[in-house]
Amino acid sequence: MADKATPPNDLTSTLNLRQLRSIPQANQSDELYKSLSAEAQNVISNLPKGEGILLILKGAGIGARYLLDAAQTKLGRDMNNEIILDDITVSRSHALISKSNGYRLKDLGSLNGSYVNAVAVKDSVINAGDEVQIGKYHLTLFIGDK
Repeated sequence: MADKATPPNDLTSTLNLRQLRSIPQANQSDELYKSLSAEAQNVISNLPKGEGILLILKGAGIGARYLLDAAQTKLGRDMNNEIILDDITVSRSHALISKSNGYRLKDLGSLNGSYVNAVAVKDSVINAGDEVQIGKYHLTLFIGDK
């Protein structure tokens, strides 16, 4: 019988550099606010204290605004969600944003996951200036302070 060849001791792996991206820091609300258009600044400045709004500042759906005025807001591709993000990268029932002493994002078992500031989360607090990514949509949270 012949001896089996011993596999080499070194390991190799391949990195796909196209998938690497920097993790953004949560934006300072004042800096982010000043970078907005006059119209968007007006909308945010007129929000009641503690009331949240999601703005799409880059990528798919740029310019869209979603007021978070309910205790719970469901996001997904299905027409029964309060925020409909119509793209194959979004699950039918993707995530839930709840409001109770601030805002919280909960992934609902989506295929592509939910991200806060480019970090995958299952359940996370979201603060003013945080970027929430659902599929290819990048939504930034602003909270009224009047």
